[in-house]
Amino acid sequence: MPRRLSRRQYLEELGRLAFPASALLLPPRSSTLGTQRLLSASTESIGIIDTHVHLWKSDPRYPWAKETTNPPNQDALPEKLLELMKANGVAKTLLIHVIYYRWDNSYMLDVLKQHPRIFRGICRVNPESPAAPDDLSRLSRTPGFAGVRLSPADGPEGDWIRGPLMPPLWKRAQDLKTVMTVLTSTRRLPDVGKLIERHPDLDVMIDHMADCPIDQPEELQKLLALARYPRVFVKISHMWRLSKQPYPYTDTHDMVHRLYDVFGPRRLMWGTDWPMLEPFCSYAQALSLVRDELKFLSFEDKRWVLGRTAERIWPFPA
Repeated sequence: MPRRLSRRQYLEELGRLAFPASALLLPPRSSTLGTQRLLSASTESIGIIDTHVHLWKSDPRYPWAKETTNPPNQDALPEKLLELMKANGVAKTLLIHVIYYRWDNSYMLDVLKQHPRIFRGICRVNPESPAAPDDLSRLSRTPGFAGVRLSPADGPEGDWIRGPLMPPLWKRAQDLKTVMTVLTSTRRLPDVGKLIERHPDLDVMIDHMADCPIDQPEELQKLLALARYPRVFVKISHMWRLSKQPYPYTDTHDMVHRLYDVFGPRRLMWGTDWPMLEPFCSYAQALSLVRDELKFLSFEDKRWVLGRTAERIWPFPA
């Protein structure tokens, strides 16, 4: 059974490429030649996109935030990520600015400049700062910018999600036509839903299925309830963290199936959360989990979940 860690614990524990798109989305190993040809034809215009990766580097040019009292003891570098992408047929990746730097997005932005055709990035702003909307506007003008991420905690320290600084920030994101990504638990989703209700033209991404416990269906209902907003999307990631079983985490598949039934494949997407997944599974397993193990997904569904949904929200340069 995989070790169960809090997000903070496993964060602390981790110390120009081109691919022919028709080769990226591979069918299950047991597929016939005919189904291989069908799948190859369906992916001519798009490859696999990993929508959730963190990078960091221990470097005085990119100092850790003062709140990062126990920084990772090993780097997560773009060179290693590119190796993994190439080995697994992943064409593009969305970088998520890691909380170790808090509101200083410098390292990720520098990586985006180095690989403008492969990476786009989700930034962070201080949600408790009145300057957050203007900070977001400034960041939106940087090459590779793809959106902003908020992470309201469950406890009182996350109550800013209900506060007066949120509507201006969400309105600015909507005006900029960017994407609001939210990392939180299901217990905060009613608060998030109120903001979604007030900003109907804003694309909102719920990360990691809101880390919904697999044995609490009433909590899953809070996430399913957001499907009534047509611009809400969900990342079907963190199965490896939520499961009480080894790979392929079969006890999580029913929950993902329910999300699929309610949201549909065009509002779901895949992401590894590399390198946070490493205590649990490999990068290759995280891809195989969706591509090969979720038997209810058709080839067309996989085409959306593994790439087209992401490309629809975050177009990459040609």
